[in-house]
Amino acid sequence: MPNKIFRGQKNRLLFGLFVLSLVFFLLAKIFPSGEAKVLREEMVAASRIMAEAMEVLRECRETRDLAIDPVADVNLTGIIGVKSSPITTTLGNLAAKRTSANPNLAGLVVFLLRRAGVDSGDTIAVGASGSFPGLILAVLSAAKAMDLEPLVFASLGASQWGANHPDFHLLHMQVCLQQNGIFSFQPIAVTVGGDQDIGRDMPEEGRTLLRKDIQKSGFPILSEGDLKTNVESRMRLYFQKAAGDKIKAFVNIGGSWSNLGIDSAILHLKPGLGKIGRLPPEERRGVLYAMAALDIPVIHLLFVNGLVQRHGLVWDPVPLPRPGEGDLYRKIEEKQKSFLYIAVVYLVLFGVFLGFGMKKSTCRMRMFDTPW
Repeated sequence: MPNKIFRGQKNRLLFGLFVLSLVFFLLAKIFPSGEAKVLREEMVAASRIMAEAMEVLRECRETRDLAIDPVADVNLTGIIGVKSSPITTTLGNLAAKRTSANPNLAGLVVFLLRRAGVDSGDTIAVGASGSFPGLILAVLSAAKAMDLEPLVFASLGASQWGANHPDFHLLHMQVCLQQNGIFSFQPIAVTVGGDQDIGRDMPEEGRTLLRKDIQKSGFPILSEGDLKTNVESRMRLYFQKAAGDKIKAFVNIGGSWSNLGIDSAILHLKPGLGKIGRLPPEERRGVLYAMAALDIPVIHLLFVNGLVQRHGLVWDPVPLPRPGEGDLYRKIEEKQKSFLYIAVVYLVLFGVFLGFGMKKSTCRMRMFDTPW
């Protein structure tokens, strides 16, 4: 009889500790761990790299005698393109392009990559159109700060105000940044971009210009207008270049036909680190969904207004915030404090629960050991 009572008390104690630990585990998933300070430093480092990259690009543009429009590019970043050009694909939102020049977006990318489970030294796949050079800088800056290996597939066509200047598109920017020692990354392949990834929405002049520039660059070129074949070619090249390493995340930048696919489900995908629900039919999937089908986390960098509102950054800021400024960083610090408070409460409750249970069990055992 005493043993049964003791076992019952012990089982209730273990169950109570299990429930308490489960609650703490769920709270720990909501709040960041004690590494918030290190994370913040890494985010600020990425933001500083991006700010330096924009300064270098501005100088490169001035060296080429390519005027910066102080009305469109009010912060004089050098990465805002023009309203119309032969390599322009679609309409674009000028405020969104200016917002993407905020260097703290690089810090946000670090935050999202860490949440996706990406660690230093990992390999990530990146699919980028020329529409948002600021977001490309943000991803490359985050990759450099985190010591990642980014496998970048670049589509040169760009919407209005993106990297759509014929004399200063993505390949020109890549050369500038590499020559000045900012990034050593090179695209694993390049496409003309635009409609069907072959520039059907550009004038022939634009397609010809981009093909010539790609040939001069020496980078592999993909020219495939069938979506399923295009996606398969891209996926094959990503995993070939990964050389056996696991691709830990896929980052989509902009609205590339090849990356998004042609299924309307993409319109409902929230910007940032997204949860992919229904997968479209294979013949309608872009690379984003092909990666998700392999359980690879996807970071969707489009719909800039929603992206910055969701994560505490400023829309169309003038002047640009300095690295480390913004509610994004304050939220991390506040959550860290909350996590510490929760941890203290958990430890106290754990100790009280354990002590009370052991005391009660001891009292019961003494009661049965008392001689009559």
